[in-house]
Amino acid sequence: MKKIKYIIGIVIAGAMMSCSDYLEAPTKSSLDESVIFSTPDLAKGAVDGIKIPFGETNSYRGRFLPWYGMNTDIEWYNSSEKVGDGSADLAVYFATPSNSNMNTTNNAWAQMYSGIERANICIRGLRAYGNPEPGTELGYLLGESLTLRAVIYADLLRAWGDVVARFEPINSETMYLPKTNRDEIYKQLIADLEEASTLVPWPNETSNTASIERVNKAFVKGLRARLCMVASGYSQYPDGIRRSTDPELTVAKMYPIAYQECLDIINSGTCKLETSFETVFKKNCQDNVAAGGEGLWEIPFSDGRGRMLFTFAIKHNSIDQYTGQARGGSAGPVPYLFYDYDVKDTRRDVTVVPYEWGKAVNGISQQVLLSLNKWSFGKFRYEWMNRIVTSTNDDGVNKQYMRYAEVIMMAAETANELQGPSAAAPYLKMIRQRAFPSGVWAAKVDAYVNALTTKDAMLKAIVEEHKFEFCGEMVRKEALIRWNLLKTKLDEAKTKMYALRDRSGAYSDVPEKLYYKYASNGESLVIYGLNRGETADKSSEYEYNVSFVAPSKLVDSKIEAIYARNPDQWQFWPIWQVFLDASNGQLVNDYGY
Repeated sequence: MKKIKYIIGIVIAGAMMSCSDYLEAPTKSSLDESVIFSTPDLAKGAVDGIKIPFGETNSYRGRFLPWYGMNTDIEWYNSSEKVGDGSADLAVYFATPSNSNMNTTNNAWAQMYSGIERANICIRGLRAYGNPEPGTELGYLLGESLTLRAVIYADLLRAWGDVVARFEPINSETMYLPKTNRDEIYKQLIADLEEASTLVPWPNETSNTASIERVNKAFVKGLRARLCMVASGYSQYPDGIRRSTDPELTVAKMYPIAYQECLDIINSGTCKLETSFETVFKKNCQDNVAAGGEGLWEIPFSDGRGRMLFTFAIKHNSIDQYTGQARGGSAGPVPYLFYDYDVKDTRRDVTVVPYEWGKAVNGISQQVLLSLNKWSFGKFRYEWMNRIVTSTNDDGVNKQYMRYAEVIMMAAETANELQGPSAAAPYLKMIRQRAFPSGVWAAKVDAYVNALTTKDAMLKAIVEEHKFEFCGEMVRKEALIRWNLLKTKLDEAKTKMYALRDRSGAYSDVPEKLYYKYASNGESLVIYGLNRGETADKSSEYEYNVSFVAPSKLVDSKIEAIYARNPDQWQFWPIWQVFLDASNGQLVNDYGY
């Protein structure tokens, strides 16, 4: 079982502190920096301290990870129709600066800057006192600090757009700063990660990189590739949705860097796709953090922190044989996604689940069929865990921040842009070979990919493949934004949901009736009528049947609630009011907030 202990090696001056005299005072931590950052064990404790804000109550744990990434064309908050309650507002592009979930001084924005301040102190100290050369422990710690800072900034940028740039520890002159154009921050992060890649070893090259709870060269390069693609992609600026106008952040400049980083990872042989798609997520739920597989890096949570299953798992309505925590089910896949998958695609039944776990009787619960409008993500399951969660608020399962499949998909996209579809084809085939049984590769992999003979056709296929591969992982929203497809795909989602409800168009062959019974174990559902064309009368073989596709399951208000305001005009969250008020007039919101 994983167990992360964070040691605070230095005292960090709070980012929200208002006393400039305190910031100027020579503190014990500053006097001891020469000792701390020249001593590997002490320096490691300080760098581990950068991770503390990930697990704080209103930080990544309870505010950023549960809310950023919904709603897209593949995922939605299961109570999106409750717009106005604070929670739904974050998902349906209706957030305001006074949002009731976010407008607190200890929220994600503050916690992220706390992590950045910790990183800045570590980076300064290691550069000044650590002689951080490649191949040394202190060199690794500098690379880790640079990477963790880049992670936090990447998430600030994806959620808020332009943010405050802080790459040095706070002093009295830098206490209050305005926002910085995100292009400048992206350039700094891309340069930082280039340096970090020279300092951080490959997975399993040293004891530091034997676990994906510590950063490794594959992750550093993968993150750099992702940021190059985001920085050169579309996003909302105060003057509209566009690509960056910075000549250093063009597709022509950024895609070759991203492509080479992906090739470096692939050619290193230090990562691999798991043979089974299901295994990727079982390992995550089982706290398997060994490097060298598909996971590149995970945000580490101790057993008593983190809310990945608490938020996204198949719901358990009571304490039962699998969990001491009755949670999960806050979000799920949009209902038509099941029918967009090829029936042979093994990712479908891992990702999209039509049931939850009902109330336990004598401690044992059964699977219960869900209505069409509230299906579950299947990548997160209490029943896959090796331990029983007893906390009422947390589950301790790490956040999979990046996996090797994303590197392969980025290689396909950049190769297509730079060299054309034939260069991208091998990478797309890798993803689909894992998705489909080998017996159907001729049709589902080779013929399908070989038919993509233009750059446009290949890109459209990559966009489509992305949704099947990453549903529930909350990376789709950022990708749709950089492709300039956010509203287009959300409108397409609404059209598809109406068609599914009416069993028309592409969904005309979706069965109207489901038949189900329980397997011999007494808890698992056996269902007939989920797959297209399963329309035979099975009343004599199954105990129960239900009308599955009906207007009452997917009403207009539910469909329309996938967004409450134009998502292309509200791509980013506003800076929360408490931080505007505490900024000495330096911070303002754009985009009409």
